[in-house]
Amino acid sequence: MQQKPRPLPLFLELLRSETAASPERLDAALKGVKAYQQAKRPPPPPAMPVVAEAGRARLIDYGGAGDTERPRAVFIPSLINPPGILDLALDNSLLRWLSTQGVRPYLVDWGAPAPGESDLSIGGHVEEILLPLLDTLDASYHLAGYCLGGTMAAGAAALRPPLSLTMIAAPWRFAGFPDEARQGLTDLWTSARPLAEELGALPMEVLQTAFWRLDPARTVGKFEMFGRIDPASAKARAFVALEDWANDGPPLTLGAGRELVEDLFRKDVTGKGDWRVGGEMVDPAALPCPVLDIVSTTDRIVPEATAARTGTVRTLAQGHVGMVVGGKGREALWQPLAEWLSQVQHG
Repeated sequence: MQQKPRPLPLFLELLRSETAASPERLDAALKGVKAYQQAKRPPPPPAMPVVAEAGRARLIDYGGAGDTERPRAVFIPSLINPPGILDLALDNSLLRWLSTQGVRPYLVDWGAPAPGESDLSIGGHVEEILLPLLDTLDASYHLAGYCLGGTMAAGAAALRPPLSLTMIAAPWRFAGFPDEARQGLTDLWTSARPLAEELGALPMEVLQTAFWRLDPARTVGKFEMFGRIDPASAKARAFVALEDWANDGPPLTLGAGRELVEDLFRKDVTGKGDWRVGGEMVDPAALPCPVLDIVSTTDRIVPEATAARTGTVRTLAQGHVGMVVGGKGREALWQPLAEWLSQVQHG
């Protein structure tokens, strides 16, 4: 049995709190959790070839060996969840679809922190892991980053100017997060820091509880819904794939966790223009390449107010995850992104 949602004890505590006034809702949500845990999992999509490695990280080629004519685009996921959101299923994969649209996509897989990496910050991941991966490519490329990966992509672009930079639902002005969310994450960090310092890493479960607190009613409600639908339906399969992704992922290094909370969320160093990577000040508005900033007005994870809003700004009305894997994602995000990567001049 899958012991998810993860961490399960804290999820059950949240569930009981949210349904305290309704035993019927509690029963429905527990039924949904059980159905999710027992759901059959299909095999993962076929693995694509790894073309470069930098320590524990890998660069994966989704475009087909030997194809040098199409524009290359390197996709950088967040450090917080696995990269699989960009390749969720054979019939719901942004990267596999882009490979049929005149683009040669690559994906960065950060892997799990290795011994001795405790002090590696978010900027350090860019400088010591991402740049060496990019330097293995023998042709020009676009950079596209999702969520925190978009923030990190801007850091890479400042040091290795790409053909273009696309920031997809990427936080930049961290002061734009609600005060309650920023304080809640700070409080979680304060309580988790002694354990994180002992481990040399910030467990993924700490950040997961922060995500749940952003919208606890929806967190519980989706399991109530899942308990009512046919477990063999396409909707159920999509739910399981997405929840498995959301409840998975390695820890952050201690340095990355510290920078995320203390420098980004608390001090807003990116929004204030004080973030340096490899000794360079990072400013998306000053990059020597075209920038596409994709922002959602309904994003609960990375609110609209946090966007850099620089270069060409495209505004969506899709959720943070829905824009990538939701039913309207192809029209709202995939197609405009393919057009951008195909039309921006490349060499």
